Amino acid sequence: MKVYLSPDELPRKWFNIVPYLSEPLPPPLDPETKKPVSPEKLLVIFPMPLIEQEMSMEEWIPIPEEVLQIYGLWRPTPLIRALNLERFLETPAKIFYKHEGVSPPGSHKPNTAVSQAYYNKISGIKKLATETGAGQWGSSLAFATQFFGLECEVYMVRASFKQKPYRRILMELWGAKVEPSPSPHTKAGKQFYEIDPEHPGSLGIAISEAIERAFEDKSTNYALGSVLNHVLLHQTIIGLEAELQMQKLGLYPDYIVGCVGGGSNFAGLVFPFLKHKITGEHPQTEFWAVEPEACPTLTKGEYRYDYGDTVGLTPLIKMYTLGADFVPSPIHAGGLRYHGDAPLLCALYHHGFIKACAYPQEEVFKAGVLFARTEGTVPAPESAHAIKKVIDLALECKKNKEEKVILFNLSGHGYFDLSAYDAYLRGEF
Repeated sequence: MKVYLSPDELPRKWFNIVPYLSEPLPPPLDPETKKPVSPEKLLVIFPMPLIEQEMSMEEWIPIPEEVLQIYGLWRPTPLIRALNLERFLETPAKIFYKHEGVSPPGSHKPNTAVSQAYYNKISGIKKLATETGAGQWGSSLAFATQFFGLECEVYMVRASFKQKPYRRILMELWGAKVEPSPSPHTKAGKQFYEIDPEHPGSLGIAISEAIERAFEDKSTNYALGSVLNHVLLHQTIIGLEAELQMQKLGLYPDYIVGCVGGGSNFAGLVFPFLKHKITGEHPQTEFWAVEPEACPTLTKGEYRYDYGDTVGLTPLIKMYTLGADFVPSPIHAGGLRYHGDAPLLCALYHHGFIKACAYPQEEVFKAGVLFARTEGTVPAPESAHAIKKVIDLALECKKNKEEKVILFNLSGHGYFDLSAYDAYLRGEF
Protein backbone atom coordinates (compact mmCIF):
# COMPACT_ATOMS: atom_id res chain seq x y z
CA MET A 1 0.00 0.00 0.00
CA LYS A 2 1.36 3.40 -1.02
CA VAL A 3 -0.09 6.82 -0.22
CA TYR A 4 0.89 9.62 -2.57
CA LEU A 5 0.29 13.35 -2.55
CA SER A 6 -0.21 15.31 -5.73
CA PRO A 7 2.31 18.04 -6.65
CA ASP A 8 -0.34 20.59 -5.68
CA GLU A 9 -0.36 19.15 -2.14
CA LEU A 10 3.38 19.72 -1.62
CA PRO A 11 3.68 21.89 1.53
CA ARG A 12 4.61 25.49 0.77
CA LYS A 13 6.02 26.32 4.23
CA TRP A 14 8.47 24.73 6.66
CA PHE A 15 7.42 24.18 10.29
CA ASN A 16 9.46 25.71 13.12
CA ILE A 17 8.97 23.99 16.49
CA VAL A 18 10.87 26.65 18.49
CA PRO A 19 7.70 28.63 19.42
CA TYR A 20 6.39 25.49 21.13
CA LEU A 21 9.34 25.04 23.50
CA SER A 22 8.49 25.46 27.17
CA GLU A 23 11.60 27.59 27.68
CA PRO A 24 14.07 29.38 25.37
CA LEU A 25 16.69 27.23 23.67
CA PRO A 26 20.13 27.78 25.29
CA PRO A 27 21.98 30.11 22.87
CA PRO A 28 25.20 29.17 21.06
CA LEU A 29 28.22 30.71 22.78
CA ASP A 30 31.20 32.50 21.27
CA PRO A 31 34.21 30.20 21.87
CA GLU A 32 36.36 33.24 22.76
CA THR A 33 34.06 35.28 25.00
CA LYS A 34 31.73 32.46 26.16
CA LYS A 35 28.85 34.89 25.61
CA PRO A 36 25.97 34.39 23.13
CA VAL A 37 27.43 34.48 19.65
CA SER A 38 26.54 37.49 17.52
CA PRO A 39 24.98 37.19 14.03
CA GLU A 40 27.99 39.10 12.67
CA LYS A 41 30.32 36.28 13.70
CA LEU A 42 28.11 33.69 12.05
CA LEU A 43 28.17 35.71 8.81
CA VAL A 44 31.76 34.56 8.29
CA ILE A 45 30.47 31.08 7.37
CA PHE A 46 26.68 31.37 6.84
CA PRO A 47 24.50 33.69 4.69
CA MET A 48 22.12 36.05 6.49
CA PRO A 49 18.89 34.29 5.37
CA LEU A 50 20.03 31.08 7.09
CA ILE A 51 21.12 32.96 10.22
CA GLU A 52 17.65 34.53 10.35
CA GLN A 53 16.07 31.08 10.09
CA GLU A 54 18.44 29.76 12.77
CA MET A 55 17.14 32.38 15.23
CA SER A 56 13.55 32.61 14.02
CA MET A 57 10.56 32.48 16.37
CA GLU A 58 8.07 32.26 13.49
CA GLU A 59 6.07 29.03 13.36
CA TRP A 60 5.82 28.91 9.55
CA ILE A 61 8.55 29.94 7.10
CA PRO A 62 7.74 30.11 3.36
CA ILE A 63 9.67 27.81 1.03
CA PRO A 64 11.09 29.81 -1.93
CA GLU A 65 9.59 28.99 -5.31
CA GLU A 66 13.06 28.18 -6.70
CA VAL A 67 13.47 25.53 -3.98
CA LEU A 68 9.98 24.12 -4.53
CA GLN A 69 10.73 23.67 -8.23
CA ILE A 70 13.74 21.49 -7.46
CA TYR A 71 11.87 19.64 -4.70
CA GLY A 72 9.42 18.70 -7.45
CA LEU A 73 12.04 16.35 -8.96
CA TRP A 74 11.25 13.84 -6.20
CA ARG A 75 8.75 15.33 -3.76
CA PRO A 76 6.19 14.57 -2.42
CA THR A 77 7.70 11.21 -1.38
CA PRO A 78 5.49 8.15 -0.82
CA LEU A 79 4.20 6.84 2.48
CA ILE A 80 4.31 3.05 2.30
CA ARG A 81 2.72 0.41 4.49
CA ALA A 82 5.13 -2.44 5.23
CA LEU A 83 2.53 -5.20 4.85
CA ASN A 84 5.03 -7.97 4.14
CA LEU A 85 7.06 -7.10 7.23
CA GLU A 86 3.85 -7.06 9.30
CA ARG A 87 2.90 -10.52 8.02
CA PHE A 88 6.38 -11.93 8.66
CA LEU A 89 6.32 -10.63 12.25
CA GLU A 90 2.68 -11.74 12.69
CA THR A 91 1.99 -8.45 14.42
CA PRO A 92 -1.37 -6.67 14.70
CA ALA A 93 0.51 -3.36 14.41
CA LYS A 94 0.28 -1.29 11.25
CA ILE A 95 3.78 -0.27 10.07
CA PHE A 96 4.28 2.69 7.74
CA TYR A 97 7.44 4.31 6.45
CA LYS A 98 8.20 7.58 4.70
CA HIS A 99 10.51 6.68 1.82
CA GLU A 100 13.13 9.44 1.55
CA GLY A 101 15.44 7.18 -0.47
CA VAL A 102 13.60 8.14 -3.68
CA SER A 103 15.50 11.44 -3.99
CA PRO A 104 18.22 11.58 -6.69
CA PRO A 105 21.05 11.31 -4.10
CA GLY A 106 19.09 8.55 -2.33
CA SER A 107 18.40 10.13 1.06
CA HIS A 108 16.57 12.91 2.92
CA LYS A 109 19.59 15.22 2.80
CA PRO A 110 18.74 17.20 -0.38
CA ASN A 111 15.74 18.73 1.45
CA THR A 112 18.18 21.08 3.16
CA ALA A 113 21.04 20.90 0.64
CA VAL A 114 18.90 22.53 -2.07
CA SER A 115 17.68 25.15 0.39
CA GLN A 116 21.16 26.01 1.64
CA ALA A 117 22.57 26.19 -1.89
CA TYR A 118 19.77 28.57 -2.90
CA TYR A 119 20.27 30.96 0.03
CA ASN A 120 24.04 31.00 -0.45
CA LYS A 121 23.63 31.70 -4.17
CA ILE A 122 21.35 34.72 -3.66
CA SER A 123 23.82 35.97 -1.01
CA GLY A 124 26.70 36.10 -3.52
CA ILE A 125 28.64 33.03 -2.38
CA LYS A 126 30.67 31.11 -5.00
CA LYS A 127 31.65 27.89 -3.17
CA LEU A 128 30.39 25.70 -0.34
CA ALA A 129 32.66 23.59 1.86
CA THR A 130 31.30 20.77 3.97
CA GLU A 131 31.96 17.47 5.71
CA THR A 132 30.26 14.14 5.17
CA GLY A 133 30.13 10.92 7.16
CA ALA A 134 28.69 8.12 5.05
CA GLY A 135 28.41 10.36 2.00
CA GLN A 136 24.67 11.06 1.90
CA TRP A 137 25.16 14.71 2.86
CA GLY A 138 28.18 15.28 0.63
CA SER A 139 26.44 13.81 -2.39
CA SER A 140 23.29 15.81 -1.65
CA LEU A 141 25.20 19.09 -1.45
CA ALA A 142 27.11 18.24 -4.64
CA PHE A 143 23.74 17.56 -6.30
CA ALA A 144 22.23 20.82 -5.02
CA THR A 145 25.11 23.14 -5.92
CA GLN A 146 24.84 22.14 -9.58
CA PHE A 147 21.45 23.86 -9.84
CA PHE A 148 22.88 27.17 -8.65
CA GLY A 149 26.34 27.21 -10.26
CA LEU A 150 28.25 26.84 -7.00
CA GLU A 151 31.51 24.95 -6.43
CA CYS A 152 31.49 22.23 -3.78
CA GLU A 153 34.34 20.92 -1.63
CA VAL A 154 33.71 17.90 0.59
CA TYR A 155 35.80 16.47 3.45
CA MET A 156 34.71 12.84 3.77
CA VAL A 157 35.48 10.89 6.95
CA ARG A 158 38.30 8.55 5.91
CA ALA A 159 36.62 5.39 7.23
CA SER A 160 33.65 6.05 4.94
CA PHE A 161 35.88 7.27 2.10
CA LYS A 162 37.32 3.74 2.05
CA GLN A 163 34.10 1.84 2.77
CA LYS A 164 31.85 3.72 0.33
CA PRO A 165 33.70 4.54 -2.93
CA TYR A 166 30.48 4.91 -4.91
CA ARG A 167 29.38 7.80 -2.71
CA ARG A 168 32.65 9.55 -3.56
CA ILE A 169 32.12 8.83 -7.25
CA LEU A 170 28.60 10.25 -7.04
CA MET A 171 29.91 13.47 -5.48
CA GLU A 172 32.55 13.80 -8.16
CA LEU A 173 29.97 13.04 -10.86
CA TRP A 174 28.05 16.09 -9.63
CA GLY A 175 31.21 18.19 -9.76
CA ALA A 176 32.42 18.16 -6.16
CA LYS A 177 36.03 17.93 -5.00
CA VAL A 178 36.29 15.19 -2.35
CA GLU A 179 39.09 14.83 0.22
CA PRO A 180 39.47 12.02 2.78
CA SER A 181 39.50 13.49 6.29
CA PRO A 182 41.71 14.08 8.16
CA SER A 183 43.67 15.51 5.23
CA PRO A 184 47.09 17.17 5.02
CA HIS A 185 45.55 20.23 3.30
CA THR A 186 44.18 22.09 6.36
CA LYS A 187 45.69 22.97 9.72
CA ALA A 188 42.85 21.16 11.46
CA GLY A 189 43.36 17.96 9.47
CA LYS A 190 47.13 18.06 9.34
CA GLN A 191 47.59 17.65 13.09
CA PHE A 192 45.78 14.28 12.93
CA TYR A 193 47.08 13.23 9.52
CA GLU A 194 50.74 13.65 10.50
CA ILE A 195 50.29 11.42 13.53
CA ASP A 196 48.45 8.75 11.52
CA PRO A 197 47.91 9.06 7.74
CA GLU A 198 45.36 6.22 8.06
CA HIS A 199 43.40 7.93 10.86
CA PRO A 200 39.75 6.74 10.47
CA GLY A 201 38.53 10.28 10.98
CA SER A 202 35.36 11.63 12.59
CA LEU A 203 32.63 14.06 11.66
CA GLY A 204 34.08 16.48 14.22
CA ILE A 205 37.46 16.56 12.44
CA ALA A 206 35.86 16.85 8.99
CA ILE A 207 33.72 19.76 10.21
CA SER A 208 36.85 21.53 11.45
CA GLU A 209 38.48 21.15 8.03
CA ALA A 210 35.46 22.47 6.14
CA ILE A 211 34.97 25.44 8.46
CA GLU A 212 38.66 26.32 8.16
CA ARG A 213 38.24 26.52 4.37
CA ALA A 214 35.28 28.87 4.82
CA PHE A 215 37.28 31.08 7.21
CA GLU A 216 40.09 31.38 4.66
CA ASP A 217 38.02 32.51 1.67
CA LYS A 218 35.31 35.21 1.71
CA SER A 219 33.64 33.69 -1.37
CA THR A 220 33.33 30.31 0.41
CA ASN A 221 30.72 29.45 3.01
CA TYR A 222 30.23 26.40 5.18
CA ALA A 223 27.17 24.14 4.81
CA LEU A 224 26.10 21.71 7.54
CA GLY A 225 23.88 18.70 6.88
CA SER A 226 22.41 18.30 10.37
CA VAL A 227 22.34 19.65 13.96
CA LEU A 228 21.51 23.34 13.39
CA ASN A 229 17.98 24.76 13.67
CA HIS A 230 17.72 25.84 10.03
CA VAL A 231 18.71 22.35 8.84
CA LEU A 232 16.01 20.70 10.96
CA LEU A 233 13.56 23.34 9.74
CA HIS A 234 14.11 22.41 6.09
CA GLN A 235 13.63 18.72 6.88
CA THR A 236 10.13 19.24 8.32
CA ILE A 237 8.84 18.89 4.76
CA ILE A 238 9.04 15.14 5.54
CA GLY A 239 6.73 15.23 8.56
CA LEU A 240 4.34 17.73 7.00
CA GLU A 241 3.83 15.43 4.03
CA ALA A 242 3.52 12.37 6.30
CA GLU A 243 0.87 14.12 8.38
CA LEU A 244 -1.25 14.77 5.27
CA GLN A 245 -0.78 11.19 4.11
CA MET A 246 -1.80 9.73 7.47
CA GLN A 247 -4.88 11.97 7.42
CA LYS A 248 -5.87 10.45 4.06
CA LEU A 249 -5.85 7.05 5.80
CA GLY A 250 -7.73 8.30 8.83
CA LEU A 251 -4.85 7.18 11.09
CA TYR A 252 -2.50 8.78 13.60
CA PRO A 253 0.81 7.23 14.77
CA ASP A 254 1.21 5.73 18.23
CA TYR A 255 4.96 5.42 17.68
CA ILE A 256 7.24 7.50 15.45
CA VAL A 257 10.79 6.23 14.99
CA GLY A 258 13.96 7.51 13.34
CA CYS A 259 17.69 6.97 13.47
CA VAL A 260 19.75 9.78 15.01
CA GLY A 261 23.26 10.92 14.17
CA GLY A 262 22.93 14.69 14.27
CA GLY A 263 19.14 14.58 14.28
CA SER A 264 17.92 16.00 10.96
CA ASN A 265 15.97 13.07 9.47
CA PHE A 266 14.45 12.26 12.86
CA ALA A 267 13.43 15.86 13.56
CA GLY A 268 12.16 16.28 10.01
CA LEU A 269 9.63 13.49 10.46
CA VAL A 270 8.90 14.00 14.15
CA PHE A 271 8.56 17.75 14.75
CA PRO A 272 5.24 18.34 12.93
CA PHE A 273 3.72 15.48 14.98
CA LEU A 274 5.51 16.43 18.20
CA LYS A 275 3.70 19.77 18.13
CA HIS A 276 0.46 17.85 18.82
CA LYS A 277 1.99 16.05 21.80
CA ILE A 278 3.22 19.32 23.28
CA THR A 279 -0.22 20.93 22.87
CA GLY A 280 -1.97 17.87 24.31
CA GLU A 281 -3.91 16.97 21.15
CA HIS A 282 -2.20 13.57 20.81
CA PRO A 283 -0.44 12.91 24.13
CA GLN A 284 -0.20 9.14 23.57
CA THR A 285 2.38 9.20 20.76
CA GLU A 286 5.90 8.01 21.62
CA PHE A 287 8.89 9.33 19.70
CA TRP A 288 11.94 7.04 19.54
CA ALA A 289 15.43 8.24 18.58
CA VAL A 290 17.67 5.28 17.71
CA GLU A 291 21.47 5.40 17.96
CA PRO A 292 24.40 3.02 17.40
CA GLU A 293 25.96 1.60 20.56
CA ALA A 294 29.31 2.73 19.10
CA CYS A 295 28.19 6.38 19.33
CA PRO A 296 25.44 6.60 21.99
CA THR A 297 25.11 10.37 22.26
CA LEU A 298 21.63 10.69 23.79
CA THR A 299 21.72 7.46 25.77
CA LYS A 300 25.17 7.93 27.35
CA GLY A 301 26.26 11.50 26.62
CA GLU A 302 26.26 14.52 28.95
CA TYR A 303 23.88 17.46 28.47
CA ARG A 304 26.25 20.42 28.42
CA TYR A 305 27.91 23.02 26.21
CA ASP A 306 30.44 21.59 23.78
CA TYR A 307 32.03 22.34 20.43
CA GLY A 308 30.37 21.04 17.30
CA ASP A 309 33.78 20.20 15.83
CA THR A 310 36.96 18.59 17.17
CA VAL A 311 39.38 21.52 16.91
CA GLY A 312 37.05 24.10 18.47
CA LEU A 313 36.23 26.42 15.56
CA THR A 314 32.45 26.29 16.01
CA PRO A 315 30.38 28.08 18.65
CA LEU A 316 29.71 26.14 21.81
CA ILE A 317 26.23 24.62 21.77
CA LYS A 318 24.14 23.01 24.52
CA MET A 319 23.59 19.39 23.57
CA TYR A 320 24.06 15.81 24.63
CA THR A 321 27.68 15.07 23.80
CA LEU A 322 30.30 12.35 24.11
CA GLY A 323 33.01 15.02 23.88
CA ALA A 324 34.26 16.93 20.85
CA ASP A 325 37.41 14.77 20.74
CA PHE A 326 35.45 11.49 20.71
CA VAL A 327 36.38 9.27 17.75
CA PRO A 328 33.83 6.46 17.36
CA SER A 329 34.62 3.04 15.92
CA PRO A 330 34.47 2.98 12.09
CA ILE A 331 31.02 1.37 11.94
CA HIS A 332 29.26 1.17 8.58
CA ALA A 333 26.52 3.63 9.60
CA GLY A 334 28.90 6.53 9.02
CA GLY A 335 26.12 9.12 9.17
CA LEU A 336 25.53 8.29 12.85
CA ARG A 337 29.15 8.72 13.97
CA TYR A 338 28.75 12.21 15.49
CA HIS A 339 29.70 13.10 19.05
CA GLY A 340 26.76 15.47 19.60
CA ASP A 341 23.17 16.05 18.53
CA ALA A 342 20.94 18.90 17.43
CA PRO A 343 20.31 21.35 20.31
CA LEU A 344 16.57 21.38 19.53
CA LEU A 345 16.38 17.61 19.65
CA CYS A 346 18.46 17.50 22.84
CA ALA A 347 16.27 20.06 24.61
CA LEU A 348 13.12 18.11 23.75
CA TYR A 349 14.76 14.86 24.88
CA HIS A 350 15.93 16.54 28.10
CA HIS A 351 12.34 17.57 28.86
CA GLY A 352 11.00 14.06 28.25
CA PHE A 353 9.18 14.50 24.95
CA ILE A 354 11.48 12.05 23.14
CA LYS A 355 12.82 8.63 24.12
CA ALA A 356 16.12 7.11 22.98
CA CYS A 357 17.73 3.69 22.63
CA ALA A 358 20.92 2.24 21.12
CA TYR A 359 21.70 -1.01 19.29
CA PRO A 360 24.89 -2.88 18.32
CA GLN A 361 25.83 -3.04 14.65
CA GLU A 362 25.08 -6.73 14.06
CA GLU A 363 21.50 -6.46 15.37
CA VAL A 364 20.95 -3.45 13.15
CA PHE A 365 22.14 -5.22 10.02
CA LYS A 366 20.05 -8.27 10.86
CA ALA A 367 17.02 -5.95 10.88
CA GLY A 368 18.14 -4.32 7.62
CA VAL A 369 18.42 -7.71 5.92
CA LEU A 370 14.96 -8.72 7.16
CA PHE A 371 13.48 -5.50 5.78
CA ALA A 372 15.19 -6.05 2.42
CA ARG A 373 13.89 -9.61 2.22
CA THR A 374 10.31 -8.70 3.14
CA GLU A 375 9.84 -5.22 1.64
CA GLY A 376 12.36 -5.39 -1.20
CA THR A 377 14.15 -2.11 -0.54
CA VAL A 378 17.68 -2.27 0.88
CA PRO A 379 17.82 0.30 3.69
CA ALA A 380 20.85 2.46 4.44
CA PRO A 381 22.71 1.20 7.53
CA GLU A 382 21.57 4.38 9.30
CA SER A 383 17.91 3.72 8.51
CA ALA A 384 18.29 0.10 9.62
CA HIS A 385 18.68 1.40 13.18
CA ALA A 386 15.13 2.73 13.00
CA ILE A 387 13.94 -0.55 11.49
CA LYS A 388 15.42 -2.51 14.39
CA LYS A 389 13.37 -0.46 16.87
CA VAL A 390 10.26 -0.77 14.69
CA ILE A 391 10.61 -4.56 14.74
CA ASP A 392 10.94 -4.54 18.52
CA LEU A 393 7.85 -2.33 18.87
CA ALA A 394 5.87 -4.52 16.46
CA LEU A 395 6.76 -7.66 18.41
CA GLU A 396 5.75 -5.90 21.62
CA CYS A 397 2.37 -5.15 20.00
CA LYS A 398 2.11 -8.83 19.07
CA LYS A 399 2.81 -9.88 22.64
CA ASN A 400 0.27 -7.42 24.05
CA LYS A 401 -2.26 -7.91 21.19
CA GLU A 402 -2.30 -4.18 20.47
CA GLU A 403 -3.23 -2.75 17.07
CA LYS A 404 -0.88 0.24 17.27
CA VAL A 405 0.25 2.41 14.35
CA ILE A 406 4.02 2.69 13.84
CA LEU A 407 5.59 5.28 11.54
CA PHE A 408 9.28 5.50 10.73
CA ASN A 409 11.59 7.33 8.39
CA LEU A 410 13.42 5.27 5.79
CA SER A 411 15.93 8.09 5.53
CA GLY A 412 17.87 6.57 2.63
CA HIS A 413 18.45 3.48 0.52
CA GLY A 414 21.47 1.23 0.98
CA TYR A 415 22.50 0.51 -2.60
CA PHE A 416 25.79 2.34 -2.12
CA ASP A 417 26.31 0.38 1.12
CA LEU A 418 26.33 -3.13 -0.31
CA SER A 419 29.92 -3.69 0.81
CA ALA A 420 28.67 -3.29 4.38
CA TYR A 421 25.90 -5.83 3.83
CA ASP A 422 28.46 -8.12 2.16
CA ALA A 423 30.64 -7.92 5.28
CA TYR A 424 27.61 -8.76 7.43
CA LEU A 425 26.52 -11.70 5.28
CA ARG A 426 30.07 -13.09 5.31
CA GLY A 427 30.39 -12.68 9.08
CA GLU A 428 33.29 -10.25 8.69
CA PHE A 429 32.20 -7.44 11.04
